Amino acid sequence: MQGIPTQELLDAGVHFGHLKKKWNPKMQPYIFVERKGIHIIDLNKTNEALVQAAQTMRNIARSGRKILFVATKKQAKDIVADAAKSVGMPYATERWLGGMLTNFATIRRSIKKMQTIDKTLNDGAKGLVKKERLMLEREGRKLERVLGGIANMNRLPSALFLVDIVHEHIALKEAKKLGIQTIAMVDTNCDPTKVDAPIPANDDASKSVALIVNYLTEAIKEGLKEREQDKLANASSGGDQGGDGENDAPRRKRASGTRRRRQGGENTNNNNESTPEQSAPAPEVTEAPKEESKNEE
Repeated sequence: MQGIPTQELLDAGVHFGHLKKKWNPKMQPYIFVERKGIHIIDLNKTNEALVQAAQTMRNIARSGRKILFVATKKQAKDIVADAAKSVGMPYATERWLGGMLTNFATIRRSIKKMQTIDKTLNDGAKGLVKKERLMLEREGRKLERVLGGIANMNRLPSALFLVDIVHEHIALKEAKKLGIQTIAMVDTNCDPTKVDAPIPANDDASKSVALIVNYLTEAIKEGLKEREQDKLANASSGGDQGGDGENDAPRRKRASGTRRRRQGGENTNNNNESTPEQSAPAPEVTEAPKEESKNEE
């Protein structure tokens, strides 16, 4: 994949960092120059990191795994939520609940409770008085606001995409604890060594966030499209080689039954064909007439 043109990055303000006094020394490899007390990010490094991150997210989407988008900053949450919805990925943009990854079983119970409340309200809330119905609606809105983005996430994601790891430090710690891959936009006040795939960029400007998130979303769409193509190719190749799937199953069962009967017959014949010493009955031993009986006669 090709990166974003440099002019577009400049227009969006991706190159603007923080003040020099707020910088993290570990961001030194990604800083191009200092201007008027503000660090300027090297856009060549940004493009290289973008291409690598896009390829990683594309491969994850192609394999059918999930990427959790995390951005609770006011200038980024709407952009990230819309992007995640467009590719069917889970997102957390209102508030990061402590234990959303490390205590996922409890989070799943809260999601089931939210779904139960929605089902009750959709059915008309029969048997409930007005006060109980209003309390249910209030609780349902609260759960929907916090957990609505991960309602369809049945298991832990394969990767996290974060905007501003300083602001989302709890999510980053939980992901690192569980060994989940992390991809993040890092500004000049961040520590890029905490992230598996850092993208040096301005994480405070909404235009900068939108440009990078949309670029990564396009990579995910390509991965999903390739996944559909792979499914169609596998289905067509399986149909050509094996014929009709419905008719193949009885044939395989009949063939396996025939093989078992043949093996059973061979085992029976082998048991019947025993050696003469084993099969022939032992001859009866008769005693010779005694001499005493002759003398008596």
